[in-house]
This record gives sequence, C-alpha cells and structure tokens, in this order.
Amino acid sequence: MARDAEATRKRLLAAALDEFAAYGIAGARVDRIAAAAQSNKAQIYHYFGSKDGLFDAVFNEICVRSVSENPIDTADLPGYAARIFDGYEARPEVPRLVTWYRLERPGSRDPLEIVVASLRAKTDAIARAQAAGALPSRFTAPELLGLIMHMASLWITATPEYDPLVADVSRARRRQVVVDAVTALLAA
Repeated sequence: MARDAEATRKRLLAAALDEFAAYGIAGARVDRIAAAAQSNKAQIYHYFGSKDGLFDAVFNEICVRSVSENPIDTADLPGYAARIFDGYEARPEVPRLVTWYRLERPGSRDPLEIVVASLRAKTDAIARAQAAGALPSRFTAPELLGLIMHMASLWITATPEYDPLVADVSRARRRQVVVDAVTALLAA
C-alpha cells in the first residue's frame, strides 16, 4: 500500500510540474492534474492540502534536484554556467516554473531555505576565490553569481520576438556563447 501511495504522489508531482509550467499557479487546474496522473482531486488534497501546497511541493522538488545536480566550481565558472544552460535545455519546464513563481508569488512566501542556503554557499565560495585573487573583484560575489546565472539563461528567457533572429543558432553555439561570455566576464 505504501508503494502505491508513493507512486500516486510521484505521478501527481510529475503531472503538476507539466500543468504548472504550462499554465502557472492561477491557471493550473487540479482536475487536469488528477486526470494526467490517473488519480483524482481528492488525492491531491490528501497529499498536498491545496493547489498551492502542490505547487510548493513541485517547486521544492525542482529546487532540491537543481541544487544537488549543479554544485558551483569557482575554478571553472564558465563550465558551471554551461551546466546551468544544459539543465535548462534538458528541462525547459524548470525555468518556466521559476518564471511563474516569480510572477505569481513575489514576496508572498518565505524564501525556500534550500535556495537561500545554496545561493549563500555559492556567493561565499565566490567571495573566498575573490579574496584569494583567483577571481576578479570588479563585481561583488552576489553580482557575479547573478550575472553568470543570467548569462546561462539568456536563450531560454529571451522574448519570443528574439527567436527569429537566432533561429539558425545551434544548441552547441548557444552553449559556447554562454561559456565565452562568462569567460570574458572573468577576464577583468
């Protein structure tokens, strides 16, 4: 029975990820999530309490996975940016979900501790590398991390009107642009 419960919970999370990425929190429908998960709305409320609780569970799971899959390496920040790019390419639903989170939940919730801790650890690592002279200090550690993260997400967060201008740019070239941009940023 526990296995069935866990399997149902996982199906609900997977279906909810797709639904929230496509429609956001407000636009998502629990009946579509339940149908896609081959479950029912009562199970959603049983496991997650509410649609918001389900979104929180999905978002937390994405954060845990993202943090564990891509630790920072201050000796190779261009490679770190490339791995962020690779993650977005492999799972475009993740940046979509993050965008919905930013749009629909600005300042409405306490920040997720796993994200706060991860960002703090990354900025601390950058600051240590800057203090040791291994990284330029033209930007503060949080500024540098922000620039790297945004360079890595350049292609996936651009407006649709930009897409025709870069339609013939291959995935490999897009990745290389990210690596080259971060390399240039660090060449102060």
